[in-house]
Amino acid sequence: MPCNAVIFDVFGTLLKIQHGTHPFRQLFREGLRQGRRPKPSDIHELMTKSLGIEEAAEFFGISLSSTRISELKMLLESEVDGIEPFPDAHDAIALLMDNDIRVGVCSNLAAPYGRAVKQIFPNLDGYAFSFELGFIKPNPQIYQAVCSMLGVLPGDVDDAAQRVFMIGDSLSCDCLGPRAVGISGIHLDRGGKGGLRNLIEFAISAVQQ
Repeated sequence: MPCNAVIFDVFGTLLKIQHGTHPFRQLFREGLRQGRRPKPSDIHELMTKSLGIEEAAEFFGISLSSTRISELKMLLESEVDGIEPFPDAHDAIALLMDNDIRVGVCSNLAAPYGRAVKQIFPNLDGYAFSFELGFIKPNPQIYQAVCSMLGVLPGDVDDAAQRVFMIGDSLSCDCLGPRAVGISGIHLDRGGKGGLRNLIEFAISAVQQ
């Protein structure tokens, strides 16, 4: 069956953070020291709103000195600048696009990281970021949004006219969630314990469908 579009997860699939300093995690630790207990909704809020360090501190009610804000901003900038693609990412995407397969990304992401994705992969057909759309995987609406960007309407995974794949390292977010809306979810396991081990292997399979 032909493949019309492929959706990639981002971190752990296309990109990796070389030197993680976790500036937002440090921000929440600052809040904890001030007596603000973490809430189950914190990560959801962070990933569904366009928040930098200073905006996040204000949103979550965490008081920071100007010096500490500057420190966390520098850590965030350094972390974002250190983001790199996996060795197989560009070649896999090129293989798909050279075969007229539309390619997009779908990611649960805090706003500052979106810049790195678009800088490293500037010519994709769709970018579905949780901080822009207000939904996080595995909410069906985020998958539907990226499919709309790609011009496909998935339904029955066996429908050759609308064959769409998603690949990523999360079984819940990149396999089961997509399958619920008619996308063929593929698990990427770079450790080799199951599923596909690299993106080239996946891209060749998609092109040959």
